[in-house]
Formats: sequence, structure tokens, C-alpha cells
Amino acid sequence: MTDNSEKTNLHPRNLHRSRYDFAQLILNCPELKNHVAINIHGVETIDFSDPQAVKMLNKALLKTYYNIQNWDIPKNYLCPPIPGRTDYIHYLADLLTETNNRILPNGENVLGLDIGTGSNCIYPILGNAIYDWAFVGTDTDEKAIANCSKIIEANPHLIEAISLQQQTESRFIFKNIITPEDRFTFTMCNPPFHASEEEANKSTVRKVSNLNPKEKKPINPVLNFGGQNAELWCAGGEIGFVTQMIYESAKYPMQCLWFTTLVSKKENLSSIYKTLNKVNAATIKTIDMAQGQKTSRIVAWSFLSEPQQKKWFL
Repeated sequence: MTDNSEKTNLHPRNLHRSRYDFAQLILNCPELKNHVAINIHGVETIDFSDPQAVKMLNKALLKTYYNIQNWDIPKNYLCPPIPGRTDYIHYLADLLTETNNRILPNGENVLGLDIGTGSNCIYPILGNAIYDWAFVGTDTDEKAIANCSKIIEANPHLIEAISLQQQTESRFIFKNIITPEDRFTFTMCNPPFHASEEEANKSTVRKVSNLNPKEKKPINPVLNFGGQNAELWCAGGEIGFVTQMIYESAKYPMQCLWFTTLVSKKENLSSIYKTLNKVNAATIKTIDMAQGQKTSRIVAWSFLSEPQQKKWFL
């Protein structure tokens, strides 16, 4: 039995609104076959609490839909869900279209800055595959940057499109990265969600329990969900990271059309808006989106006036 129910919470242009076509995915990535089974509802699926299964699904999706022949991540690094990551890219495209007199800008006119690109390089890969955008990916983790470099070299069409830069001062976000001659169309970020490693581990145990409600044995969160410290938590958690990002963004008001970030916790929004007003952001937008089972949102801000925004692509 196959279930063709549509995931209507995903963006209308998202290719993953329907159930995964496992026959096609396995054809492109035979290693996925060992991880696919029929669940109690008679539907083909994988165990989403198994990082190896999720990694193989990602490999198959990237090969089938996004022309990525070679993709891998080191053990215990974050393995991102492709449909949710794709949504962020599509909503950014809508934002740029709105700014550009209802014309979707693509190709070399668009340069994105991905803050915390991780070892997976997923946002630059998707943004380039879907809209032909160019990217700079940054991260504090040297091993993550090295792996992104391997992915790019293994897929030669990415070499001209994606460049990488390690942030060597971990307490900064844009410093050392945005130079005086840079002109970014947007920045994007999936900030660390938790304020401590303990909080991150508790959340992971909850996630795995929800995915496997009958599982009684103790859960090792590192084995079940990948993620290095910097990917999952930082001092101050999400609100601390985003606040820092906003204050730093004010130092580069004319060098970026839209600064954006995911905000997972709704209760952080009022504090974020206050900080944005404090730094005199000219425009603030909140875009609601779904991330898997939960609702998330993108907060976007610009220091450019509306007439300046309209001239950006001219």
C-alpha cells in the first residue's frame, strides 16, 4: 500500500509534499534499501530515529532531485531533514520576489551567506540546485568546513557556486566574514536551539521517545541524532545567538538586502522584535513555516528603505 497524502504544511513549490517514492530513491541509491520497511499502517518508510537511515534517505533525495552525486557527512554530525531545509529556500525566494517587483531573481544576481553551514552544506546545495544562487558557507568548526569542501569537490558544478570560510572567532557571527566590498542578497541561519548540552540531550531523548513510543531501553542521544555541540547548543541558546546576530548585522546595514534566521521558539519573538527596533531595522518580516512536526518561522530584517530595496537588483 502507498499513501499519496499531500504534506500541505510544506511550501507549494516544495518537491517533497507527497510521500517519498522509495522505488525511485532506491534505484538511485541502492544502500537505502536496507533501511526501508513497511510500518504498521502498511506504508513504506524508514526509522527516522536512526541517523544512518536518515543519511541514506538524504543521499537518495539529493541524487534524485538535486543533481548531487556524492554527499556524505562525518559520524555524529547533524543530518538535516531535506524537506524542511528546502522550505526555507523557497520562502527566501518569495521574499526576494516580493522585493524585486514580483520577479524571482536567480542565478548570479543572488549571493547568499549561510551562517553555520555545518558539515552537510545543505542550504547552499539546495539554493544552488533550485534557483541557481551562489553562496558563501561559514562555520566555526574546521572539520565541518573540510567536509563541505569535500562535498563541493565531489560535485564539480558546485565549485564556482559555493565558497567556504571558517569563522575563527567563535563569539562573532559576521565579523571576519562580511568584508567592505561584499554585497549579500541575504543571510540565512538555523541557530543553535538549546542553551546547554544537557538541555540538548534531554530534547533528543524526547524526540527519540516520540518516534519510538514502545522503546523501553535507555537511549543514547548522540547515536540517535547527530549533532556537534556548536550545531545544537550555545550559551544563551537561540535567543542569545539571534540577539548577537541582530546587533552585529547593524554594522553592515548597506551590505546585505535581507538578514534572516529561523526562530523555533515563538516566545523569543517579542524580545527579537525589541532588539530589531533598537538597532533601527527599516523593515521586519515574520514568515511562518512548518519544520517537520512543529511550526517554525523565519524572521527577516533589512536596514534599507523600501526604495533602496527595490533598487537592489537593478
